[in-house]
Amino acid sequence: MSDQKILELFKNGKRSKAFRELYKLYPKIEKLILSKGGTKADANDVFQEALIILNRNLEKTDFNLTSSFYTYLYSVSRFVWKDTQKQFSKQELYNLKPDEVSIFHSVIEEEKYQFAEKAFRELGERCQELLQRFYLKKMSFKDIAEVMQFKSEKIAKNQKYKCLQKAKDSFRTHFKTVQS
Repeated sequence: MSDQKILELFKNGKRSKAFRELYKLYPKIEKLILSKGGTKADANDVFQEALIILNRNLEKTDFNLTSSFYTYLYSVSRFVWKDTQKQFSKQELYNLKPDEVSIFHSVIEEEKYQFAEKAFRELGERCQELLQRFYLKKMSFKDIAEVMQFKSEKIAKNQKYKCLQKAKDSFRTHFKTVQS
């Protein structure tokens, strides 16, 4: 199937069919990871990560696929593998082509999403609930205080701040650990 047809499947909401087509590229990505010293399990993880990054980018209105899906997934997979191995030299980063810079940023952005998700999961249930009610359900502090049985909306607001700080601290801790 052509790249254009796969792209149309994504645009028409037929993601599972589009992904089935993209999975046909897996053997080539597996070969790449194996040639770089990885295992079949590593190749599977890297390919899944590349698909997640592709999917997130396809959801962006300003994203424009300027290469074939194979080229894109190959580049993303290469960056994901190098990132997991922390093998980027400064020279390599300076010599990236413009389309590679975009891919590199996507890999870093995905890594940040994962750290944010991990930080959120580490919060207690009550903090998770409060943050979800505020950010996802767009509830007012007055409504949150009532539903979650806080004495006032000011207490709900203060608790939200504390939960958010705890999540930010956790995020920073995980991110610093990986960067060093």
